Amino acid sequence: MSNIVAIVGRPNVGKSALFNRLTQSRQAIVDETSGTTRDRQYGKAEWGGQEFSVIDTGGWVVNSEDIFEEEINKQVQIAIEEADVILFLVDVLHGTTDLDQQVAAMLRKGKKPVILVSNKADTFELYPQSAEFYALGLGDPYNISAINGSGTGDLLDALVAKFTKKPEESGEEDFPKIAIVGRPNSGKSSLLNAFIGEERNIVTDIAGTTRDSIYTLYNKFGLTFYLVDTAGIRKKGKVNEDLEYYSVIRAIRAIENADVCILMIDATRGIESQDINIFSLIQKNKKGLVIVVNKWDLVENKNQQVISVFENAVRERIAPWVDVPIIFASALTKQRIYKVLETAKEVYEVRKTKIPTHKLNEVLLPIIEKTPPPMNKGKVVKIKYITQLPNTAVPSFVFFCNLPQWVKEPYKRFLENQLRKHWNLRGTPINVFMREK
Repeated sequence: MSNIVAIVGRPNVGKSALFNRLTQSRQAIVDETSGTTRDRQYGKAEWGGQEFSVIDTGGWVVNSEDIFEEEINKQVQIAIEEADVILFLVDVLHGTTDLDQQVAAMLRKGKKPVILVSNKADTFELYPQSAEFYALGLGDPYNISAINGSGTGDLLDALVAKFTKKPEESGEEDFPKIAIVGRPNSGKSSLLNAFIGEERNIVTDIAGTTRDSIYTLYNKFGLTFYLVDTAGIRKKGKVNEDLEYYSVIRAIRAIENADVCILMIDATRGIESQDINIFSLIQKNKKGLVIVVNKWDLVENKNQQVISVFENAVRERIAPWVDVPIIFASALTKQRIYKVLETAKEVYEVRKTKIPTHKLNEVLLPIIEKTPPPMNKGKVVKIKYITQLPNTAVPSFVFFCNLPQWVKEPYKRFLENQLRKHWNLRGTPINVFMREK
């Protein structure tokens, strides 16, 4: 299971720029206007062979005119609470401010490892100015420039050195791990209760690698696996945090530690942006997926046409990965809930699919010959040989050709679609690599 890193600080110190630098993306909007970041961003990063999740938070402010101030500050506090390591950004050009002092005081009270990052040190001449940040009481500042990347290597070395979780750490037996994730009130707890409530065939409850994930060993009807539950950790009446935001942080934990994810969608609300956020996390982490449209008992006029319209709407939102099982169920009435478990187990088995090399070549080479990769600058790409890589987390296929750099994403998707058309790879992501022969 990977670690979670939160980037915090007052507005306009470069948090989103550092997020983009670490995740090698342009996912977060970067602007000089304070308060640009309101919706939280989540990404994956890798350094020194270690993968970790990164959370970009909004700027910490008090007594401002921003109507979102209170909500942003709540979410910053949640990120601090949930993270394993915190990157506290300050601005070397403007020095220490009252807001910096407030954030530093909050971080000193916590028990989480904190790395002080002096951003916007675009030249070495600015490095001495970071000395004033020692007054924040958080140790040595790391001088970096999120824009041009200078100093980020040393920062990342220090960051991964503070990680305590290792991917190979696991105290559980080698059973499939199935995580139930989704928006608040989508029925995660109800589904878990429906699974384990009858006959209570629970062998044990084992605390997971985080304080949030609880592994329930499910052993019924010939199925044995761990259900990873993060629902119900905090009740709505006990906390005032933004539950939408909280659910995504918890989803990160559950998804990273699972083999297959059951994504719950509320049938009465349809597929929403928060569902897509969680779907994206599952996709980025290369996990198996079963989509469950819950509360189907509350939908009127449940004919085949309604099912088809709903299913098409879901597949349109999750495209291009549409080869995913969608089950219409009700946790309350237990309608088709065991079909959910059976399908999740099938997806787990599909992740271990091994296709013989000769079969791949027999089936796909004639198709490729009929529909070859588009020519690029007069260059003809010829794919000669296909094989599946052994010992990978998800099915991964290598296409050997003369000019791999000219094979673009649309043609890779075509190849993926052909693989899915001829073999059962439903519910699992796959990798398609082009290599020079």
